[in-house]
Amino acid sequence: MTTALTISNEQKNELLKFLKKNKSADLVTVYLAFIEEKNRLKPVLFPRDKTIFQNVDDVIHQLESQHKLWRETEIIVQFGQQNVNEQTKKIYICPFSGKVFGDNTHPNPQDAIYDWVAKCPENKERIGGLPVKRFFVSEDPDVIKNYMTERKASMKKVVYSSVITGKLFNSKQAVIDDFKKNHLKSLTLLEVQNQNRFNIEEKFLSFIQRHLTEDKIAQFVEALSEFPEFAPYLEKWVDSE
Repeated sequence: MTTALTISNEQKNELLKFLKKNKSADLVTVYLAFIEEKNRLKPVLFPRDKTIFQNVDDVIHQLESQHKLWRETEIIVQFGQQNVNEQTKKIYICPFSGKVFGDNTHPNPQDAIYDWVAKCPENKERIGGLPVKRFFVSEDPDVIKNYMTERKASMKKVVYSSVITGKLFNSKQAVIDDFKKNHLKSLTLLEVQNQNRFNIEEKFLSFIQRHLTEDKIAQFVEALSEFPEFAPYLEKWVDSE
């Protein structure tokens, strides 16, 4: 025995809102809007695969199961180069901020210190309105040692690459969030039904075929007839057949 279709007061109100916005809508259009609302459908198009899915979760589940969304990969993280190390013989020091350049860690340390002190935010000294370009120089091994810092060893880190773009992300969720934002397009059920450019994912297609039948639409009309507010629309649809 077929279960009769029922329309709740909330669904009735949503349908009336839809009809006010779409006064020329035909019966099938209104029925599709009802099915979309009743089942909380949020169809999405994945343009790259030319496929429409019932919702975001379905497309993500399929792509993940086929290993087409993200890949786990490993990168090597290098920490910054030392400004001074055991091979440094001469250093150039900013007197305002302590910034230091070594003769073996920078290709042009003297030019670099000139540029630095000219732009150093802590350099308040002026000559003729321009920042002074004075700095310290030392070849004393003991002074040089004061500026040595131990460099952290490089480390390996697991990250995730997008199969679609090749971009790296820190987590799987970040890949998924980027995919949702940049690679999916939301559609209405009516837009899904009225298009023929894209494939409809098998499960979603079965859902549409199961609901878009003459007897289901007839049940919808019968349910609408229980509410006097829909009488003018039902008359119009009957007359147009």
